[in-house]
Formats: sequence, structure tokens, C-alpha cells
Amino acid sequence: MIKKGMTAAIVFMLMFALVGCGSSTEKTATTEKKMTVVTDAAFAPFEYMDKGEIVGFDVDLLKAVMKEAGLEYELKNIGWDPLFAAIQGKTADMAVSGITINDDRKKTYDFSIPYFESTHMILVKEGSSIKSAKDLQGKVVGVQNGTTGQEAVEKILGKENKNIKKFENTVVAIMDLLNGGVEAVVTDNAVANEYVKNNPDAKIVAFEDPEHFESEFYGFMFPKGSELKQKVDEALKKVIENGTYTEIYKKWFGTEPNIESLQQQQ
Repeated sequence: MIKKGMTAAIVFMLMFALVGCGSSTEKTATTEKKMTVVTDAAFAPFEYMDKGEIVGFDVDLLKAVMKEAGLEYELKNIGWDPLFAAIQGKTADMAVSGITINDDRKKTYDFSIPYFESTHMILVKEGSSIKSAKDLQGKVVGVQNGTTGQEAVEKILGKENKNIKKFENTVVAIMDLLNGGVEAVVTDNAVANEYVKNNPDAKIVAFEDPEHFESEFYGFMFPKGSELKQKVDEALKKVIENGTYTEIYKKWFGTEPNIESLQQQQ
């Protein structure tokens, strides 16, 4: 309430000050940037669609890291090849999709510190004669195009081998295995184990071959020179150290993560 003795000039000044404060608050809220994060939600249990929502280990970890970093973001499902183009073209700020950190990709992209250790596994039908990576010789093998799984098979069979059948994603590759279009599928261990666990009636088995498939590490991917990388790295370290990472890992994989192995890679 304004007292009767207050002059019109004072009232005007107060009104101007209030309007000015409101404009400043509004400007701050509308100019704060929301990060765009892209993924390929066809890589369970890391990211996949469930009732119209993107869910998975990567999704939960991303949420925890961005909260720790104090960053607002929007997660978009755009596909595997498009996410690389989006990061390289800087139309997206970050990608998370079980992306392996390797020297070739480092030439074009920046990566966070590692957040997951993986290796490749071979998926075959029960009763298959394929028992090791060497047994893939002469067989038709399915891989997801543009992945390190494809590279691993190319090292064994040869880069231009016509028996390497490339698919848009691992789900389609496994469907072709079930239909007899390929004799084996090579993909990441967590994905292979998840499929076998959730589809016992498919009569598919998965096995490792440490002699031919080395460990590799996943990371968040950024455009070259991204200022976001340092902030995400710091937040990811805290999430790993404070136990949040372990909780998320156990939720999705049912086992304890090898924190020491991850920290050695930092």
C-alpha cells in the first residue's frame, strides 16, 4: 500500500525499478542455454525406447552427471550415423550411445573420461559350430555399421570381406541371426548378455574371445574443442566417486562395477 504523502515522482521511480527487475529476471531465464544431447536408442541396456521414452544405463548416468554439473539438457534419439554428423557439425552439444573411445575417433571428436569398460561377444544359435573368433572365417557375420564391432570382425575376416553384413543397429542384426540371414553377430558384451537374458526362448548363446577382442571404454562424445567437456569430466568423476555410478550400474547390470579400472583410464 502507498501512503498518501508519497509524491508522484517517488511512485514513478518505484514502478520503474520493479519493471526493470522483472525484465532482468526474465532475460536471464530465457537466455540460459539448454544442452542438446543425441543418442541412438536401439542399444539396450544402454539406451532404448520403452513406452515412448528413452531409458537405459546411459540415460540414468547422463541424468546424474548433468545434475551434478548443473546443466539443463534435452536428450534426442536421432540414430547412430546421424549422431556423429550432429556432433561434427556442432548442431548438438554432446552424444551418449555406448560410444567407444579410440584413436581414430579422437581425430574428429573430443571424449569425456571413460565411464564404462566393454569387450565384444559373439552371438550364435544353440548348436552352432562357431566356438571362437577364428571360426568366423567363411561364415556370414552381422555387425552394426560404423561400430568397433565391425572393426573387430574386419580384423579377422578382412575389411572388404563380403561375408560381413552391416546393419543399421544391433537389434536388426540379431533379428537376421534368428531368421538365418547371418550365422553370427558380434556386438558389445553388455548388449549380448542382455539379449540372451531377456530372450531365453530364442535359443541364442553368447561367448567371449579375449584372444581376439580386447577391452575398450565408452565415453561421452563432444565436438572438437568443446568447453562442455571439462565440466562434464568433473561431474562424472564426482558421480563415480560418491557412489551414484555404482548404484546406477547395479540397477542395470546386477553386479558391482570395476571402479579401479575406470579410474586407471582417467
